[in-house]
Parts: sequence; C-alpha cells; structure tokens
Amino acid sequence: MSLKLCSNSSPPWQVLVLVANHLDPKTIAIASCVCKSWSISMSSDHLWQPICAAQYPSLSNLHASANAAVSYSKLYALGYMSEKRRVQKPLKPHLSLQDIFFAIDINDKRSCIATIIKPGGELEVDKNGVFRFDIDVESDKLVAFDTTDNLRITWNVVMKGFESVFTMMECKGKGNFVLGLQGWFSKELPLPGCCLSGGASGLVADLRLGLRISGGKVVVEKMSVGVLSVVSWRYVWVDDVLRYLQHFLLP
Repeated sequence: MSLKLCSNSSPPWQVLVLVANHLDPKTIAIASCVCKSWSISMSSDHLWQPICAAQYPSLSNLHASANAAVSYSKLYALGYMSEKRRVQKPLKPHLSLQDIFFAIDINDKRSCIATIIKPGGELEVDKNGVFRFDIDVESDKLVAFDTTDNLRITWNVVMKGFESVFTMMECKGKGNFVLGLQGWFSKELPLPGCCLSGGASGLVADLRLGLRISGGKVVVEKMSVGVLSVVSWRYVWVDDVLRYLQHFLLP
C-alpha cells in the first residue's frame, strides 16, 4: 500500500507544536508568520510559558499572580524589547562642544577675582572621554585675595549667539580648601525640564580652583570643571553631559 501526501496540505497542529518544542524563540516567532494556522499553533501558552518562565521569570510570575489576559508569547515579546532597550546605545547628542562656551566668574565681597570665557571648541577633551576640562587663568587676570570664606562662584554654559544659557553652578560662601593645592566647589544639578518632579538628576557640577600663596595672599592661577555622577563619583562621559545640557539649551 502506497502512502500519498498532498503537497498543499499543512502538517497537523499537534506536529507543529511538537517541532516547536525544539526551536529557539526567534525561530518560533518567524514560523508563526507563515500562515494563520501556524500562528495559532506557535502562539500556544503551553509552548511559551516555559520559555517565558526561563528567560523572564518575573513577567511569568506576574501573569500567574495577576491572572493577566495577555498571552505568554506577548509577555516574552515585552521582556525581549525591554531587554533590548536597556542595552541599546543612546542617540548622539544634538549639541556639541563647538556650540557652547563656558562663562565662569569668581568674586569675593570686594572685587572680581577672575572672569573666564572659554569656547567649547578650545577645550581639550580628557583622554578618557569624560566631561572634565582644565582651564588656565591668564597671568594678567590673576587677582590676590585675603580670604576664601566669602567667595561666589558662577559657572554658566552659554549657547553661541547667546541664544540660551544654563547655570551649572552658583555657590556662595566657603568651599573646601587646601591652601597651596586647590579649592573645591560642587552643586547638584536639577532634572531636565522634561522630567521635573522636584528631584535631582544624580549629576553634580564640579569646579576646582588651583591656588597658590603670593605675598601672604591667595591667588587663583588655574581651574578645572566637570560633571560627576553621584552613584559612582566618577566623571560622566562628554556625550552624556551634552545630552543633559540639550534639554536646557536647545528649543
């Protein structure tokens, strides 16, 4: 007796499910696009529940505890997309260092100690690619002062053409000083405008003054500015800070 197979007939759904148990999730998803009957067979909760439980157990448990109507194949897709979003590279910032300049003022009660205007294009990027820049104070701008107790530090980031400005830091009073070494000021930055909720951004603006003693007075001769993460207390990547700044500087 000969067995004749019809070339146009599809295998029974039981066979599809048996085969699917030996396939990886990506192949199952592709197979479900063949036709309607394959889609129904390849979307079975009996098939996707162990896969979902193995790779995304929290979503699988949520399905069981909340009696959710969503299928396990849908839960797997949600978990997969969430995982992809977590590891995908962020978009390049729309802002560049060439678009901005730093305006930094150091004052005490009686006089202006130093005013520095530094175009972003002239900043020397750290070899590690972090947002930290050393800035020399020109010799003809050195001003001696008697005390470090009443300094006012202002650091503004300004768009070229003065289209917008964002104040990174405005500190009054005494910072942390070690004479002969450096003075340190810091200010926690706010959340971007799109995320305002009264909280903080997890970023800190950091400004350090290079000091020396001259004739019994303190002189500022150099400084460095940067942005730190409060989580790691390390300097943040340049692109990450530019993405942050564009929320405040770009329309």
